[in-house]
Amino acid sequence: MTKSIGYGLLLCLLLLPTVSANQQLKQEKPRLVFGVVPQQAASTLARKWAPLLDELSTQLPFQLQFATAPDIPTFEQRLADGVYDVAYMNPYHYVVFHQPPTQYSALAKEKNKRLAGIIVVGKDSGIDSINQLNGAQIAFPAPAAFAASIIPRANLAKASIAITPKYVGSHDSVYLAVAQGLATAGGGVMRTFNNMPDNVRDKLKILWQTQGYTPHAFATHHRVSPAQRQALLEALTAKENQQRLAPLLGQLGFKSISGAKDSDWDDVRALSLGELTMPLQGN
Repeated sequence: MTKSIGYGLLLCLLLLPTVSANQQLKQEKPRLVFGVVPQQAASTLARKWAPLLDELSTQLPFQLQFATAPDIPTFEQRLADGVYDVAYMNPYHYVVFHQPPTQYSALAKEKNKRLAGIIVVGKDSGIDSINQLNGAQIAFPAPAAFAASIIPRANLAKASIAITPKYVGSHDSVYLAVAQGLATAGGGVMRTFNNMPDNVRDKLKILWQTQGYTPHAFATHHRVSPAQRQALLEALTAKENQQRLAPLLGQLGFKSISGAKDSDWDDVRALSLGELTMPLQGN
């Protein structure tokens, strides 16, 4: 037994310098804050995004630290303040925050993906047409949530359907409000709808869907160096890395990632949506 303990102690002593060196190396890596638009609860986002960011961090010469915000307006303010080094943001946010002084630059997006908004109602509501929403209170995540709020509101206004918007902070809160009868209908997107627990999703039905647009952007703040951008882009898109990342991307509802350029979001710019503080004025 003494001999066994001696071997164990020796093994621990041999491992200690290695562990210490690894920890020191990790601490020496620069850290980039990776902000994620809060479409869902922070705990849900952290659970889904952290494994991907941790895996990428093992491959990169810097660490990616997950961050989000309590609600979409706070996320917008943090983008404006340049809090995030890298951010996953909706198409409208990208168009706004690509401009000076913030200057986030497109890096990547979901491959072969178009972003469409949806309007959901209670499964037993008896509502089968958006015309039945005239005069209704409808839940949206935030005024500037692109597919889940801006585009549905624009289409309802175009159809002369008057509604009372209720901004509830996240996609999850929209679905819960409709499922609990606190709002007649709500705006969201298919990915977050599909990510809801069965006991919520089973109470809802999709009433209407928008056309597709360029999806959310992975974008970097202008202080991120070209070398850091290139390293992150290669880690996200390298063919030899896809198999390793596939299950982690799958947790997010993504299939794969491709590189992106600023002009990819010209379809969003063509909508002339107005300023962030007053998107879709008059609508």
